[in-house]
Amino acid sequence: MTNVFIDGSQGTTGLKIFDRLKARQDIALITLPEEKRKDVSARKEALNSADIAFLCLPDDAAVEAVGLVENDRTVLLDTSTAHRTHPDWVYGFPELSKTLRERLQNAKRIAVPGCYAGGFIALVKPLIDEGFLPADHGFVCHAASGYSGAGKKGIAQYESENRDVLFDAPRAYALSQEHKHLKEMRAISGLARTPIFCPYICDYYSGMLVTVPLFASELLKGRTIEDIRALYRERYCTPLVHYRAQMDEAGFLAANARSGFDDMEITVCGNDERILLMARYDNLGKGASGAALECMNIKMGLRPEYGLLV
Repeated sequence: MTNVFIDGSQGTTGLKIFDRLKARQDIALITLPEEKRKDVSARKEALNSADIAFLCLPDDAAVEAVGLVENDRTVLLDTSTAHRTHPDWVYGFPELSKTLRERLQNAKRIAVPGCYAGGFIALVKPLIDEGFLPADHGFVCHAASGYSGAGKKGIAQYESENRDVLFDAPRAYALSQEHKHLKEMRAISGLARTPIFCPYICDYYSGMLVTVPLFASELLKGRTIEDIRALYRERYCTPLVHYRAQMDEAGFLAANARSGFDDMEITVCGNDERILLMARYDNLGKGASGAALECMNIKMGLRPEYGLLV
C-alpha cells in the first residue's frame, strides 16, 4: 500500500487528483481535517509520512512545502511552476525520451508539466533534438483552452448567471508576452529564443488545442512535412501520447474533443509549404492531474496509463 498526501487538495488540480485516488485500492490517502489544512506542523507531519506527495499549491507555497520534508524517502510531485526548470528536478513528461523516462523512475523530485507547455514541448522538442530546426528558430504558438484552466475564481466567473457578455467569446490573454509557461517552454524544448505565445480562454469547461505554425522552407536538410509526420509517428506511439494521421472532424478540429481523457493526440496538418503542428488533450488530464498521476504510476512500477482514461 502506497501512502499518498495531497498538499493543496482543495484547488482544481488537487481535487481532481483526490477524486481519482480515493477509488484506488492500492493507495492510502493521508488527509487533514479542514481546520488543519493550512497548519504548517500538520502539513509537515503528513508530508514526511507520505511515500508520495502531490504539491498542488501556488509557487511560493510549493517551495515552502519542499523545505518541510526532512527525509530522503518521500517522492514529491509538484504541479506548480516553481520547479519545472530547476536542475535538481526531473521534468514529468516521460514520452519525450527514453532517458527522461529512466530518470523519472529514479527521481524523488518531479515537476509536473504546465498545461500549455506540455503540448508545445511535445511538438517542438523532437524537431530541435533531431535537427529539423535550429535552436534559435523564432517559434509562434497559438492555444485554446477551456475555462477550467483559470482555476476556481475563473470557473466561478464563467459559470455565473450574471457574467459579462465578454465571457461568451474566446478571450486572448497574457498579452504582455510574460506567460508563466514561457520559461518552461523555452528551457525544456532547448530553445535559444523565447517563443511568441498567444493563448485563448474559451467558453467550454475543459480541453486544449496547441498549434505551432511553420513554413516548410524553414526546415533544415531538406526535411518535409512527411518527415515531421514520420518523426512523430515513431516518437509518440504510447497510450498516453500518440500520433494520429487524421483527427479532424470534416475539416475542423475541436479543442474540447479529449475533455475528460488523459491522453494527448499529436497531428500534422497543412501542405508542402505551410505546416501546422497540433496537440490536443485535456488541460485537466495530460495537462494537469492526469500527467501527475502518470508520474506517480511510473514511480510505483505500474503502467503509466494505469487508472487513467485513454
